[in-house]
Order: sequence, then structure tokens, then C-alpha cells
Amino acid sequence: MSLPNVSAKTFSLSAIIVGYLLIDDLTANEQNALGNWLMLTAQVLSTNAFYKQVQQERNNPPTSTISNEEGIAMLEKMVCALKQEIEALKTKR
Repeated sequence: MSLPNVSAKTFSLSAIIVGYLLIDDLTANEQNALGNWLMLTAQVLSTNAFYKQVQQERNNPPTSTISNEEGIAMLEKMVCALKQEIEALKTKR
């Protein structure tokens, strides 16, 4: 089974429409039971997808790591660039 190739908004809107269509045909208890069933289904899917991501990360660790020195140097460059941008904005006033 594959998901439809539609925009995220359309995909979300379809869930809203289906939910509203089911409201009139079900009693409050039936709506509650179906809602809980759908939430449980969603939790199973989310848990399974998350665990698959964990397994993929374990099998494919990041190829490059940044040392502390490289990280500090990168942050210092970012701070310097931000300071320059702030000064440029101040002079434009």
C-alpha cells in the first residue's frame, strides 16, 4: 500500500472530511470506540516508523563527525558573521 501523492494540506483535509462524514452515521459511543481504535492504529504506525529509523541509524552511522576544535571554530565564524550582519544593519538605520 502506498500513500497518495498529494500535498500535505490535501492529505490532512481528507482526514478532516472523513471524520466529519463519520460523525452523522455513528453514535457517541461508536465515535469514541472508532476514535480510540484509530489513535491506537496511529500509535502503532508511529512507533514502528520510529523504531525503523533507530535501526537505520544503528546500521548506517554518520560518516563524518566534527571534532570539538572544528565545532568551536565553526561557531566562532558564525558569531563573527552575525556581528558583521548586526553592524551592517546598524549602519543602515
